[in-house]
Amino acid sequence: MVAQREEAAVLEERESIGERVRRARLRLGMAQADLAAEMGRTQGWVSKVENGTIELDRAALINRLAAALHCHPNDLVERPYVAGKASENQWQVSAASILRELRRYDLSPVFDGQPRPAEQLWLDTERLHRLRDAAANVAILKVLPDMLRESRALAEVSSGREREEAFAIYGIECKFAHTAAHTLGHPELIAMACERAAWSARLSGDPVMEAVADWMRVWDMWATADWDDSIALSDKALRSIEDQYNADDPLAIRAWGTIHLRAGVAAARAGRAAEAEERIGHAKTAAERMDIEDEPPFDRHSLTFSGGNVEVHAVAVQLEMGDHAKALVLNERADPARVAALPSSRRGHHHMDLARAWLWDGNRDKALVELEKAEKIAPQLVRNHPIGRATLRKIVYAERTATREKLRRMSDRFHLDG
Repeated sequence: MVAQREEAAVLEERESIGERVRRARLRLGMAQADLAAEMGRTQGWVSKVENGTIELDRAALINRLAAALHCHPNDLVERPYVAGKASENQWQVSAASILRELRRYDLSPVFDGQPRPAEQLWLDTERLHRLRDAAANVAILKVLPDMLRESRALAEVSSGREREEAFAIYGIECKFAHTAAHTLGHPELIAMACERAAWSARLSGDPVMEAVADWMRVWDMWATADWDDSIALSDKALRSIEDQYNADDPLAIRAWGTIHLRAGVAAARAGRAAEAEERIGHAKTAAERMDIEDEPPFDRHSLTFSGGNVEVHAVAVQLEMGDHAKALVLNERADPARVAALPSSRRGHHHMDLARAWLWDGNRDKALVELEKAEKIAPQLVRNHPIGRATLRKIVYAERTATREKLRRMSDRFHLDG
């Protein structure tokens, strides 16, 4: 209890999400009834959100609410979060350096000396891959400015295939910046990294890289609850690599499965249950095709797609559709070895999903166990994730309510005045 209360104190933001919803609504001169109509809810629901009675613990709901209020979801959940220690906010210095590099993308790069060949620069992306898998997003941002400068310098001084590879490397570096920025909550870096990834993909001569850039943009469309557009963009990306997929190109198979997983989540958020499950099925087929490979090629697009990834996404899709019971059943059926083989970033998110499922099931103890697992596996991810924070708030406040009720009953037994 003491530990939970200490955690709750950390989560007491300067302004609650309900207060920020109310402020955003009043800024537009919008009545509660109008916001309720926009959301397909009752005025009472809006009132409970604003007074904190209802905790917003679904990303899709937060995104829809932000879209209705014509603001960014980060404005409602107050991201990026300001840490108590100055050292924990230093990642924003690295983010600013990356933004400077991305803004000057079409100018001569400032780089001393001769850039290394593409073959060596690809080895550096493996380090980024390991950091991403460990959910070490701050470390990723710290090393990216120099890496972006060198890959851009290589593109400037080379030609032919070497130049195309330099642009492919630059695009993958943008992808890592994009993922870290999403995790830490930096919308400007998210948008610019996505734009630059698309620009460099077109110059890379790599058709799968262009599909990966579209896959990144799908994620960004979720912020404005544009589910249908994100599904349409997913299909555009799939069509662009369909020939390679049918020809058993292993990189295209990996991208194909990854894109279907993201489209499945979008379909679930759009309320298209049958399509969401169909997308998961397509991803499962792609994973099965990967399993027969003798030796998978170097994952140059850093997609880390696997059968385990399909299984945890199947759980996530059910949660997006509000069916926590089915999500828990699918988790029971999942192959523990496959899930354990996933990178820390994905496993941390999975345990955060399970915490939410158990909380919706009414089991706060199991919810807290899963949330503690998630934090242990991927602390930066979970502590900076609005759903992780919302889940912990619900656990803590429910515990407080239960304790108050126990004390009230005891006071009645002792005939104490309230």
